[in-house]
Amino acid sequence: MVNGHTNRLYAVILFALAFLLAAAGPVIAQQPVSPDSVEAGIPPQVHQLIDLLDDPAVRTWMDQQRAARNPPQTTPVDPQATLSTFTAARVALVRQHLQSLIAALPNLPGEFRQTSSVLLGELRDWGLITVVLLTTGFALLGVGFEWLFWHATARVRARLYDSKLATIGERLRGVTTRFAVGLGQVIAFALGSIGAFLPFEWPPLLRNIVLGYLVAFLFLRLSLVIGRFLLAPKVERFRIIPVTTLQARFWYLRLALFVGWYAFGYITLEQFSLLGASREARQILAYTLGLGLLGIGLESIWRSPRVSDDPPSRIGIWLLSACFAALWLLWVAGAMPLFWLVTIAIALPMTIRLTQRSVNHILRPPGIADPAASPDSVTNAVPNSPSLLAVGLERGARATMIIAAAILLSYVWGIDLIELSSRDTLSTRLLRGALSAIVIVLIADFAWHLIRAAIDRKLTQTLDPADPDSEQARRQSRLRTLLPILRNVLFIVLIVMAGLMTLSAMGIEIGPLIAGAGVIGVAIGFGAQTLGKDIISGMFYLLDDAFRIGEYIQSGSYRGTVESFSLRSIKLRHHRGPLYTVPFGSLGAVQNMSRDWVIDKLTVSVTYDTDLAAVKKIIKRVGAELAADAEFAPQIIETLKMQGVEQFGDFAVQIRMKMMTKPGEQFVIRRRAYALIKSAFENNGIKFAFPTVHVAGGPTNDSPAVQAAVGHKGLELVKPPPAPPPA
Repeated sequence: MVNGHTNRLYAVILFALAFLLAAAGPVIAQQPVSPDSVEAGIPPQVHQLIDLLDDPAVRTWMDQQRAARNPPQTTPVDPQATLSTFTAARVALVRQHLQSLIAALPNLPGEFRQTSSVLLGELRDWGLITVVLLTTGFALLGVGFEWLFWHATARVRARLYDSKLATIGERLRGVTTRFAVGLGQVIAFALGSIGAFLPFEWPPLLRNIVLGYLVAFLFLRLSLVIGRFLLAPKVERFRIIPVTTLQARFWYLRLALFVGWYAFGYITLEQFSLLGASREARQILAYTLGLGLLGIGLESIWRSPRVSDDPPSRIGIWLLSACFAALWLLWVAGAMPLFWLVTIAIALPMTIRLTQRSVNHILRPPGIADPAASPDSVTNAVPNSPSLLAVGLERGARATMIIAAAILLSYVWGIDLIELSSRDTLSTRLLRGALSAIVIVLIADFAWHLIRAAIDRKLTQTLDPADPDSEQARRQSRLRTLLPILRNVLFIVLIVMAGLMTLSAMGIEIGPLIAGAGVIGVAIGFGAQTLGKDIISGMFYLLDDAFRIGEYIQSGSYRGTVESFSLRSIKLRHHRGPLYTVPFGSLGAVQNMSRDWVIDKLTVSVTYDTDLAAVKKIIKRVGAELAADAEFAPQIIETLKMQGVEQFGDFAVQIRMKMMTKPGEQFVIRRRAYALIKSAFENNGIKFAFPTVHVAGGPTNDSPAVQAAVGHKGLELVKPPPAPPPA
């Protein structure tokens, strides 16, 4: 059912229309048109001629023929003139236009009396009340048809309101269903109002008046449906444009008011044209109605709800208000090329940004919060990883809007693109090349963003956790390594292709450029052999899968974790912090310490009187304890075990142990193993060997002097020999 705001808006428009038409009655009554005043004896052919001349279509055709025979005197503009001459000519045209408007101001009362007289003369058999009732009746009939359609689709709307909108597919189905229902409402209104009016025969002027205002009602109804479809002022979950509920309701009403004012004003101007009003009178009336549009725009800017009220937004409001006022002044001055240029310059960026936010909002991935549900999240409505569909729609819509803006500017500036393509002058070639360059850049931008979105989403998928030893983990690591390089290569290819195609479109022969680039490439190759060596070596390292991002490698004196790499070099982060940037040509043999497994060997020294069999059992128990530890068990491939005696030292027996772990985990497990071995040896009486000095002697040598001499000799034995004197 039509909401209360719509009904009140209908009532205001109908009463205003009735008041304006009724107010013209006293003026027209001063010059009544009566059939009794016609002189007797006039032949019927004259009556037919008068009726024919009174036909609005005939009068419009005669006005057009008269204007074609007597075109307005304008200052010709030489396309080869200088900028100052062109500016002076445009200023002269604006001055002439304003002078014609000023000259027409005293004639406005007479113009309105004449049009009112013609209107009442045409409608003498019907009357103003009948016209108003007819227009109102057919509009209400359209509302009735729409009401029937609304109740006929009650089940569809009920299923739609109960549906979930968690995934992209569900949201797209919901948007499509709402659009179909809204379109059905407009069609039902058109069938009930215009469709019911057309089958009957009506007088020409009455037909034009009633049909025109019914079309204005139709445009108003269409704006309400589009506003409800995009803004959803009552149901937040169906909102396409990510704004707050307060903002949605505000802009929904302002959109209906703006479209209604424009539609009814435009139809009113059309009726004045059919009634024979002069061009200047219609222009003055249009500019007066344009003040209403300007007022609606300024009121919408200043009273619109905003998320923040900081000073930069106030400055933007003042600038936007000044732009709106400048647009009205340009329109009044007749500077339409500049008017459309400023209009597109203001509207195009705002429309592109709004489209981007709307597409990213409705196609946001599952799990992203709905920004319409919270005012604080409206500004952060764009997801971090948009889908391919979102990127395609957003970039496609952006390219379409830019091309449409260029076509509109060429139309309002009087540039015939078809005729322009047939000319072969320097200026036309440059202009054609510029237009072709715009199209090529837009296509390249569209392709690049699709490619980048696909690669970025694939990179995001490789961040999902997986078993480090699984094939999936290895595949993800290879993708994280290769995809950034592929992205950079594709970017360079697109840039080069777009540049060459742009130069070719502008008429520049690219064959010599390609040949020259080849010669220059050969010269650079001779002078930069190291660079070529680095790039080719890097390609083979990647083809051999020698390393991946996140792996710890060693090459000569360079070691560290692979952080990133370019076409020429690799960046290694040492475990102590330094970052090495190593050219691929200088890398040489690579020792990868992060693949598959690693064997760690441990050595301990025990005294010569140690029971080796007992040591083996103790180490076996330590290995079992490590394997049973929940923290270390997933990282151990083969637990700790004793290999045997490594060698006999001067004061100890060296015992070798080993274990197999996952790469990078051996250091923590080794520390834990040493701690367990020390504790187990102490509990079982196993002693670690360390260097000692033992001096043997008889009982007579126990005097303090002898013991001091022996101690001094022992210190000399363990002290390092003095350095030889310099030669």
